[in-house]
Amino acid sequence: MLKSVRVRDYMLTRPVVVAPDTDIFEAIHQILVNKISGVTVVDGDGRPVGILSELDCLRAILKATYHKEEVGHHPVSDHMTTEVETVLADDDIIDVAASMLERKRRRRPVVDRQGRMVGQVTCRALLQAIKAFDVPEDRRER
Repeated sequence: MLKSVRVRDYMLTRPVVVAPDTDIFEAIHQILVNKISGVTVVDGDGRPVGILSELDCLRAILKATYHKEEVGHHPVSDHMTTEVETVLADDDIIDVAASMLERKRRRRPVVDRQGRMVGQVTCRALLQAIKAFDVPEDRRER
């Protein structure tokens, strides 16, 4: 059974983040090295200002190639999605999962009451929570 239905119990507490002025190739490197599908872009105060996905990176590379530009000299702020949907640590994971499905988003930054990022909840984390709920105890760590 789920120990909780709160985001705080399933969120990543140290997600990979980048600054808006991070070079797009550095962000791509972080995505590849960490085997993740995207990163949250945070400002100097730790507030989420964007999301950069693998698709955003691919779009940036193709656009630069089409225009015969150097890709690596572009900051992630030129390519990130600026509509950031955040959640609080005490939000219900079922509501968050439903919203992620509805809006086709793979991650949600978790923020404190001042809007600073304290974690991230992802589809993978939600699947792990469901696995803990549904799988017999002797098969959980496979």
